[in-house]
Amino acid sequence: MSGGIILSAPASASGKTTLTLALLRALRRRGFAIASAKVGPDYIDPAFHAAATGTPCLTLDPWAMRLATLATLVGRLEARSDMVLCEGMMGLFDGAGAAGESGSTADLASLTDWPVVLVVDAASQAGSAAALLRGFASHRADVPLAGVIFNRVGGPRHASMLETAVRTVLPDLPILGAVPQRAELALPERHLGLVQAEEHPALESFLDQAADIITESIDIDRFAGIARNSHLAAATRSIPLPPLGNRIAVARDLAFSFAYPALLDGWREEGATLVFFSPLADEAPAANADAVYLPGGYPELHAGKLGANTRFRQGMIAAADRGDAIYGECGGYMVLGRGLIDARGERHAMTGLLPLETSFAARRRSIGYRAMRLLGPGPLGEAGTPFRGHEFHYASIVSEGDGAPLFAVADTDGAALGESGRVEGRVMGSFLHLIDRAG
Repeated sequence: MSGGIILSAPASASGKTTLTLALLRALRRRGFAIASAKVGPDYIDPAFHAAATGTPCLTLDPWAMRLATLATLVGRLEARSDMVLCEGMMGLFDGAGAAGESGSTADLASLTDWPVVLVVDAASQAGSAAALLRGFASHRADVPLAGVIFNRVGGPRHASMLETAVRTVLPDLPILGAVPQRAELALPERHLGLVQAEEHPALESFLDQAADIITESIDIDRFAGIARNSHLAAATRSIPLPPLGNRIAVARDLAFSFAYPALLDGWREEGATLVFFSPLADEAPAANADAVYLPGGYPELHAGKLGANTRFRQGMIAAADRGDAIYGECGGYMVLGRGLIDARGERHAMTGLLPLETSFAARRRSIGYRAMRLLGPGPLGEAGTPFRGHEFHYASIVSEGDGAPLFAVADTDGAALGESGRVEGRVMGSFLHLIDRAG
């Protein structure tokens, strides 16, 4: 067995993340060398994937990634596994741009030739599921459905009604299973999505229980037999971003967990050494590092502790004084600022390396893909270097000072959104998450 399968759905909240986790754990227990991927910008779901498989989950983004980057990552996934299970984002045809389809899960399916299995939430429907599936099966000729899994099914009679309805209009569509409505399959959530995998109090037990339910509800062997090798071949190896330095200190803990494995792996492939440290544990970046990366995460939930951790703050100031390249994304950008106001309205002093004040009390939801262009030369590249990425946060900017902006920003249709971020010497950051170079 080899190749990949994409598990998608007609819409968000259909249960595909839970079913993906259950299938990953069930396949692993069957002895498969299983790898996983997630479509679109996401840090939280991939961490659950990694817990289910024991290997890192790679993000595949048809809008934000160059074709060469996608091909490199797909090739890496297939080379290290018997099978790749890729979880789609939102609905199968949901993406970006004016038509709302650019960069969708369907686009990735078309690029890779991985077959699509659709998860349909059947809790409030029976015969209507057949009409829905007929529409999804015929919407794009380059994205045929390879099967369907019904989720939140009320019982055997409900499952029989669904199967009879589908057989009437799509007699050749494989029905791979009917998963019952079970409270045990629910995962806790917070403002940016699921509560992080590391914070789940009994994650291993949840994954094993979910795998047990799936094994009883889905024909696992028939599901695995649908997998197909990708026809997306990498002509040359591509990494998303050049390394910030030769020895990069990377913040990693519950407050700084939003770093894409493909980005870090790319830096290693270019010869950089990564040294991890925990700001929450009051650790300073390595003194022999020449760069510091503060990824996004949840610093707003730990602002008091971060503000009190003097060893971390002094270490960051020392790194700036040494001339290290320091780059912060989203939550990392907030911590590079002078102060962060938490949800209770209390201000906590941050590192003070950028003239920035942010607030989680005055929430402002900002979400979407972004096209960025560097406004000046620096560790990320020459002036004008283009990138693609995303923005997803609830904090607001109280003030950004008079420093130089880092990026000029546009949306998915090219409409200008103004400037973003700040630069002070070799310290830089913004609320934007970079995914790949552009062009």
